[in-house]
Amino acid sequence: MSSQQAQITTSTPGKLWGGRFTEGQDPLMQKYNASIYYDRAFYRQDIAGSIAWARANKNRGILTAQEFSTIERGLNEVLKEWDTGTFKIVDEIDEDIHTANERRLSEIEIGGKLHTGRSRNEQVASDMRMWLVEQLQTILEYLENLIKAMTMRAEIEIDVCMPGYTHLQRAQPIRWSHWLCSYAYSFSSDLERLKEVIRRSPLGLGALAGNPFGIDREAIAKELGFAGLMMNSLNGVGDRDFATETMQWASMLMGHISRISEDLIIYSTAEFGFLKLSDAYSTGSSLMPQKKNSDSLELLRGKSGRVMGQMMGLMVTTKGLPSTYNKDLQESVEPLLDCVKTTSDSIRILTGVISTLVINPGKMLAALTPDMLATDLADYLVRKGVPFRETHHLSGQVVALAESKNLPMDQLSHADLQSVDKRLGSDFIFDYEKSVEMRTATGGTSKSSVQEQIAVLKKMLTGQSHGLSSDESFA
Repeated sequence: MSSQQAQITTSTPGKLWGGRFTEGQDPLMQKYNASIYYDRAFYRQDIAGSIAWARANKNRGILTAQEFSTIERGLNEVLKEWDTGTFKIVDEIDEDIHTANERRLSEIEIGGKLHTGRSRNEQVASDMRMWLVEQLQTILEYLENLIKAMTMRAEIEIDVCMPGYTHLQRAQPIRWSHWLCSYAYSFSSDLERLKEVIRRSPLGLGALAGNPFGIDREAIAKELGFAGLMMNSLNGVGDRDFATETMQWASMLMGHISRISEDLIIYSTAEFGFLKLSDAYSTGSSLMPQKKNSDSLELLRGKSGRVMGQMMGLMVTTKGLPSTYNKDLQESVEPLLDCVKTTSDSIRILTGVISTLVINPGKMLAALTPDMLATDLADYLVRKGVPFRETHHLSGQVVALAESKNLPMDQLSHADLQSVDKRLGSDFIFDYEKSVEMRTATGGTSKSSVQEQIAVLKKMLTGQSHGLSSDESFA
């Protein structure tokens, strides 16, 4: 007999499923199987679900009123222990939060009848859903605060102009506020998608086939704050679409966070100098005293990959599972917990960065160059009746002429312009402010257009519901 085999006990004390087994577990398997050290995050939801379950069993005559009162009192004592950090996990027994709570209840009060007609399959699905909706409500509020911070800066700093980029090459003059609003609208789309997430209860579905005691599932769902019921027991216990959907949503949000972080990292370099991060969101070098590193933004950029990887990992885990519950689904808990925490923390860090950074309008203005008005020159000719394809070509010739003379475009003489085309008059003025102010159509970078964007964002924030939608389901 190997030393490992010698360690295996001949019983499974305290296990909810132990009656079927005559041999104990390999200690490594016991640890490999256990989820208590991460699913304990659901302790409050698990206890609330157990009280609702006991109440429903009392209403069906399975528990007496006295038994229900005793169980409720005991579960509230268990809740206090978790809240105060005095709950002691018993490694040999408490393989998950459900077992731990029921084991402790049995030590305090009676607990044997609590689990009647109930499966851990439905418990974990319910606990995860209740916990997730509470977390997403908090994330919704954090996301609102981020959009508010961006909108406030956009309104205050609306007069600042800077280069707009495509392909990371300077393209046309824009307002700094226009750039801020571009990301604020990405995050507002994320906010709208988040509001579609809701709650439906799997409690009362059993392990997979349903409840044999005529339990009132609607009463349980109402007590726990669910908006409705999962209507198929097989689907209810085996579904993790709500976790996958949340992580897909978080991946999209973190993609937006990563992109704005990349922009801000670039803008904060000495080569750009458009802005400076607060010391609160920067770090230094252990070797080079002059360094001020944008670690907050680099971590935000890096953690987006973490969240996306977790989402893909869960999808790979679930893609080939047979129907209803399989233990593989335990692998949905840890990535979901980490995804929610990472996303929540990331939104708050970005809000802090945006709220405290200091911009350098002079550097932004100095980065504008006359060649960025080449499109304005083409538009000038369009207003004279020249077809745009022709004006684009002519403007390109002016750019080439300036490069050949090693001069900025605005220093070309009237004769130089006339040498390209006689319709290029001296009335064209190279003016960055005039350039941005010409973009007055909705969505443009003129002051009036940006103010309109800000007004829409404010209206969206003011008029939106502060709760999650109750019209659709995770499932």
